[in-house]
Amino acid sequence: MLHEMSIGGMLFSPFVVLVPFAFVMAAITRGVLHYTGLRTYIWKKAWFDVATFVCWLAAIVYLFAN
Repeated sequence: MLHEMSIGGMLFSPFVVLVPFAFVMAAITRGVLHYTGLRTYIWKKAWFDVATFVCWLAAIVYLFAN
C-alpha cells in the first residue's frame, strides 16, 4: 500500500514521485512514436498523449503499490 512520505516534517503524497516518472515514460513513448513515424497515424494526438500518461501512471502505481 502506498503511504505518504515525510520530508522536513511535511507529508507528501507518493504521487509527487510517481507522476513525474509517468510523465517521463509518456514523453519517451511519444518520442519513439514520432521517431518511427507511427505518430502520423494517430487521429487525436493530444488525447493519445493524455491516455498514454494515464496508462503509464496506472501501471506505475500498480507496480509500486506492493
